[in-house]
Amino acid sequence: MALSAALSQDPRPKPPEERIRAVWVSWVSAARKGDHEAFKALHGHFGKLVHAIVISRVPASDAADLVQDVFLTVFQKLSQLEDDAAFPGWLSQLARHRASRHQRDARDEEPLEDEPQLEAPDRSAAPDAKKILKALHSLPEAYAETLAMRLIEGMTGPEIAERTGLTPGSVRVNLHRGMEKLREKLGLPTAQNKEALDDRE
Repeated sequence: MALSAALSQDPRPKPPEERIRAVWVSWVSAARKGDHEAFKALHGHFGKLVHAIVISRVPASDAADLVQDVFLTVFQKLSQLEDDAAFPGWLSQLARHRASRHQRDARDEEPLEDEPQLEAPDRSAAPDAKKILKALHSLPEAYAETLAMRLIEGMTGPEIAERTGLTPGSVRVNLHRGMEKLREKLGLPTAQNKEALDDRE
């Protein structure tokens, strides 16, 4: 069921993204019928997408468990999906809903403000990573998710487009604008700021 093997068996001269799509659509169909190998293949192919969506909303320490929750829901509800080709959008919505529910639950469980909060001493660069993730959480959804796919999951532009259904142009725009906003949130120079400085010189 490996993606590379499946692609090599398809002799039709289709663009790579269409060939990949045809493969995972077949996995969705097979998984609905109880094929566990097909379900594992879906998990492997779309796991980074789900993790990126989740981590763009919740602390990194909670993300892995939520990803497993999402795929458990997929396993339970896949029979309700009417269009196999709609799987990425459906999966993305499940991930967003699970992350949002986790956020609501976390707010409900927050301790009272007058309780003392103990923090571990800073012995690493972790606070920098936390600061970046906090800034990512504050960005618009489209930018945060796309940046998480690129920067955290290491997905390429074409991979992001294939798994999300976005056009390559939309992915590029999201990455460019998202990066500018992220740099701005972190107090780093942006292309716009650099142009303004260059104009003053």
